[in-house]
Amino acid sequence: MRKGKSTLAVRAGEMKDPTRSVTTPIYQTFTYLYPTDDPRTWQGEAPSGIYLYTRHENPTVAAVEDKLAALEGGDRALLFSSGMAAISTVLLTKLREGDTVLAMADVYGGSIAMLGQLPRYGIKVRALSLEQMASLPEHLDDGVRMVWMESPTNPTLKLVDFPLIAAQARERGALTVMDSTFATPCNQRPLGHGVDLVVHSCSKYLNGHSDLIGGAVIGARSVMEGIKSGRRRMGGVMDPHATFLLQRGMKTLSIRMERHNANGLEVARHLESHPQHELATKLMDGYGGMLAFDINGGLDEAKRFLRSLRLVALAPSLGGVESLASMPIMTSHAVLTETEGAALGITEATVRLSVGIEGVEDIIADLDSALDAMKEKPDAHSPFFRGELAS
Repeated sequence: MRKGKSTLAVRAGEMKDPTRSVTTPIYQTFTYLYPTDDPRTWQGEAPSGIYLYTRHENPTVAAVEDKLAALEGGDRALLFSSGMAAISTVLLTKLREGDTVLAMADVYGGSIAMLGQLPRYGIKVRALSLEQMASLPEHLDDGVRMVWMESPTNPTLKLVDFPLIAAQARERGALTVMDSTFATPCNQRPLGHGVDLVVHSCSKYLNGHSDLIGGAVIGARSVMEGIKSGRRRMGGVMDPHATFLLQRGMKTLSIRMERHNANGLEVARHLESHPQHELATKLMDGYGGMLAFDINGGLDEAKRFLRSLRLVALAPSLGGVESLASMPIMTSHAVLTETEGAALGITEATVRLSVGIEGVEDIIADLDSALDAMKEKPDAHSPFFRGELAS
């Protein structure tokens, strides 16, 4: 019988340590003793369960990879030093000169920047609008080898019918990759709907405590082999100590997401409903804790709103237990021009809100208080906005 998400989050992937430790320990080492005097037998690749070098594999890392694979319903997961390391490795190992990748225009700014580097390697990139994604077969010519998508999108929370897209791409021999960072495996599991690979920024909901950088790729074993080799060559593996923190965070993922889902829905209802609510209900088990909205009055008024928040913190990133607010034009999507951002629905007045697990009545009260404060006399210029925030 398949175990529930909460059970998998706590129990899956926990290794049997010889010390009989309840939790998987940190193997903070980069090299290991050879178990034989003739390592040439392995032809440079150790058998399963034998470790040679942490850039290749590490017991702590392997255990948490098993946990994440179980949660996503994949054969294998690989952890990376950052979400961008995961994204870059997938793109550079699965695409070759002459290939074409179709990418949703509405994706994370870091993904946009990396996709923009691919033409230098002879790889063509075509950005598709949400409307074009809905008519994907029209764009699947013979050169398309990959379809890159994100749902819900960062920051505007747009959705795509990824089961339909996966089926259409598979018919034409194209690989589908889904950034599911906002949803987490608690709210949607794309692999079970035909998507080939799922990527995550582990720094966000999977860890949930805003104290590590990491990324992950999950998929079928046959698809993952080339990515594992790519990670080994490019060196973007997650550090054992960061992996231990991720393991600890993931054990509470299911219960945290229940609170994020509930709080996010309550705040969304207080502000305004989502235009794709029906599609979200079809595709997702929960709606997540991410919101995006525009402040009337443009950039200056959006800044005033953020400066007026007291409980919600002004900071980039998302998915932690604490509520955070930021402006995508200064953080996740600073790479875009004003025109490019506007085409995606991201304006200079767009605010991205990561709803935490605090008392929802306190979050709503803080938002209302900040909105009320904007009716008062404008405040002085804030040093927070003298330059761009970190991406």
